[in-house]
Amino acid sequence: MVSSRTLRAILVYAGIALLVLLACYYGSRPRGIHLTSADLLVQDTLGYPPPSRTQDWRALPGQWQQVTLPHAPRPRMVPGAGDAGLLPTQTSWYHFTLGPEQAAPTGAYIYVPRWKTDGELAIYIDGRLFYQTHANLQWNGSNRPLWIPLEEAAESTPPRDILIRMRHVRGIGGALSTLWIGDYRQLGAAYYMRAFFQAELPYISSALFLATGVFAFLIWLRSRRETLYLLYAVMTVATFLRVMHAYMGADRLPVSDAWFGWITVNSVGWTVLITHLFLTALHHHHVRVLTWIITLMCVGFGAITLPLFEGTTDATIISPLMYITMVAVGSVTFALHILWSRRAGTLEGAGLAICGLLSFILGARDMLLQNNIINIESLFVSFYAQISLIIVFCQIMLSRYLKAMKAVGEANVVLVRSLAEREAELTASHQKLREVERREVLFQERQRLMQDMHDGLGSSLVSTLRMVEHGHIDEADIAQLLKGCIDDLKLTIDSMEPVETDLLLLLGTLRFRLQPRLESTGIRLRWDVRDVPPLGWLDQRHSLHILRILQEAFTNVIKHAGASEIVVTTGVRDGQVCVGIADNGQGFDVAATGAGRGLGNQARRAEVIGGRVELLSGPQGTRFTLLLPVEGAARPQSAAD
Repeated sequence: MVSSRTLRAILVYAGIALLVLLACYYGSRPRGIHLTSADLLVQDTLGYPPPSRTQDWRALPGQWQQVTLPHAPRPRMVPGAGDAGLLPTQTSWYHFTLGPEQAAPTGAYIYVPRWKTDGELAIYIDGRLFYQTHANLQWNGSNRPLWIPLEEAAESTPPRDILIRMRHVRGIGGALSTLWIGDYRQLGAAYYMRAFFQAELPYISSALFLATGVFAFLIWLRSRRETLYLLYAVMTVATFLRVMHAYMGADRLPVSDAWFGWITVNSVGWTVLITHLFLTALHHHHVRVLTWIITLMCVGFGAITLPLFEGTTDATIISPLMYITMVAVGSVTFALHILWSRRAGTLEGAGLAICGLLSFILGARDMLLQNNIINIESLFVSFYAQISLIIVFCQIMLSRYLKAMKAVGEANVVLVRSLAEREAELTASHQKLREVERREVLFQERQRLMQDMHDGLGSSLVSTLRMVEHGHIDEADIAQLLKGCIDDLKLTIDSMEPVETDLLLLLGTLRFRLQPRLESTGIRLRWDVRDVPPLGWLDQRHSLHILRILQEAFTNVIKHAGASEIVVTTGVRDGQVCVGIADNGQGFDVAATGAGRGLGNQARRAEVIGGRVELLSGPQGTRFTLLLPVEGAARPQSAAD
């Protein structure tokens, strides 16, 4: 909530701005020819026939009398209709004669601060129709001052006679303020200041208020639980409708007088009801009886004055009764809300209720002006109380909006902090997990190496030791076995080098290790290796399987084939990478020999890495082929490891 100091500052600044504007208004007094008296002729007429193009005031029937301006007879109601069903009307003629000392200057204007008639107005200059209203009869823009240039009427001589014709409903009466004649410098400032205060300021304030209501309504659409925003939006619409009669009517209205009057008069009750609900939502002190009274007042008056059927009571006819009732109910309502807001400690609600009560007090003063009880050249001031009401409404909603934005900002800060803490926790957890995974991989690699050394190198050394202990082997065989153990150890070490999915790099390592041994046995190695697709699954663990398979193939050739040449080839067949080892040895019968222990180990290792082995042998030699998949992960490690 906004502090009392801030609210007081806002009201003080608004008051200062209003005082400055009022000072400008009262400081811009008109100068020039001031007509404060006129000859008046009143005629009883029927209906609203259009004014004639010319009119000689001397030819008008009736008795003229001199009156002092402003002339504002008290309205009175005359029931019934005239002859032939025509509305009984009354025509008031105001005649002004300008003497030589009142000659209009060049570029002169007629300035009429206020005119009032529930009908039409026409102005004749030297007997010729010069100006007439063309708007609605009842709501005809009479709140706007008249500003009429006389250049066209002057011709070669200044105008001498001014005749004003007002036709209005009989009994309601018309009213006319004093007249001013002068040039732009003498009257311009006074006219524009009065037009601003009487018509433009109410329009600007209500239009701006309505714009903020559209914004509040959009907020409410996003969050339906915030009823204050909806009430605020509806209040801006009701206020806009209530103020329309202050500035509209200079041109013909898009609706009838009856509908426009119904909206104008009933909107007072609507503003009372909406403000009551708004204040109730602020201080949370809900009296249902009061809500029902205001609602029934609005529905009742609206229903009996609804202009849907012929003969329905016109809202403007009974507006004094409606206004008195609404002012009484509204004043009591706002007085109670002042008390309830103070008890609840809601300073904003108290300020809003005070402005609402002030608007009704000033509204009662405007009723006196409307009924010609006080000087008609005065301003309607309830609009300015309504401006203060708008300011407080906007301040309340702005405070709510800023508070909500602050809460969102604080929530975002908390969320960012929570996310940062959670991210730190996840980072720490991820680091711990990576450390655990690294240790697990290291442990598995150690286990693999230990198992491989146990099954390969360890087994060979144990077998050799037993044969030596029992004297079943000579020194040459021991040397051969030890060389095999060394080769096996080198392969294990080579399998620990990173190959990065490159099979040719792995084969090159095998060639580096085995070629000296082949040359020592007199076997020539022919290397016919070509590029093959990279194997995405190839890592250190799988590298050792490939090296073991190929080492076994070379060992079989060295021991059993009696070959003089070995050819190593690579290629692609049926989407698989092929590694072939062919010799020109004596060959053997594969079916008769069966899958010996060495060939069985090769097949099992190939299956672990998702591949397979092929063996073809004949009199021309033997060809061993290892087929490896290009895509896909290797199968889980089996007992062959």
